[in-house]
Amino acid sequence: MIELTDSALNAVRSAISGAGQEVEGLRIMVEAGGCAGFKYMMGLVNEANPADHLFERDGVKVFVEEGSLAYLDGTKVDFVNGLEGSGFTFENPQAKSSCSCGKSFG
Repeated sequence: MIELTDSALNAVRSAISGAGQEVEGLRIMVEAGGCAGFKYMMGLVNEANPADHLFERDGVKVFVEEGSLAYLDGTKVDFVNGLEGSGFTFENPQAKSSCSCGKSFG
């Protein structure tokens, strides 16, 4: 399961409303790379893939491909505003390590 905080939910809703095209939801996935071995990837999508796992909160759909699910299970996604800027953060119980940027894990 993937959890969006209220702040992340509002940020995704804002991105969807400003997209200028029809958007079905948010895709979150994991790819090899980053400073710690794997990196989080996110983007708005206009349609789901048949093999996607769907998580939904208050009408916002989050799609996760099968290959990324094991790496993301139990992850809490937040959106923070700070002195160094704003962006999404990931609290991932599957990560054994992470880099200081918060965008990659091992």
